[in-house]
Amino acid sequence: MTSEGDTVLALGMHPSAIDFSRYPGIDEAMLAARIEAGEQVLRDAGFDIVPCRLMSADPADAERRIRECVSARPVQAVVIGAGLRMAEEYTLLFEHVVNLLVQLVPDIRFCFNTSPDTTIDALRRWARPRTGAAGR
Repeated sequence: MTSEGDTVLALGMHPSAIDFSRYPGIDEAMLAARIEAGEQVLRDAGFDIVPCRLMSADPADAERRIRECVSARPVQAVVIGAGLRMAEEYTLLFEHVVNLLVQLVPDIRFCFNTSPDTTIDALRRWARPRTGAAGR
């Protein structure tokens, strides 16, 4: 951990890649708005966020995107959204992503939310905001 706080990779499926038929009352626009609002809460609490949304379930595409995001700024923690972790069709992709992150950032800390609204709680368990941040 740095004295400036952790940089957190916010990783998940892009809202356009989600099958909303199993989530009545939620659509792509609503999920995108909830994700953005959740990330703003994190920024307001002092977390440095690197958003990384996967457009497809293709492991090669996911790996390329994750490498781009991690190379943009070194990260110390990752929050992996429920859409990637909990959807059965993404199990192999989730496994690939976890192993890739361990390879790229050996000391990375994993944080898991249950919705965009619980991301702040997940990060507070394992990551540090910037020093002097309001959420500290």
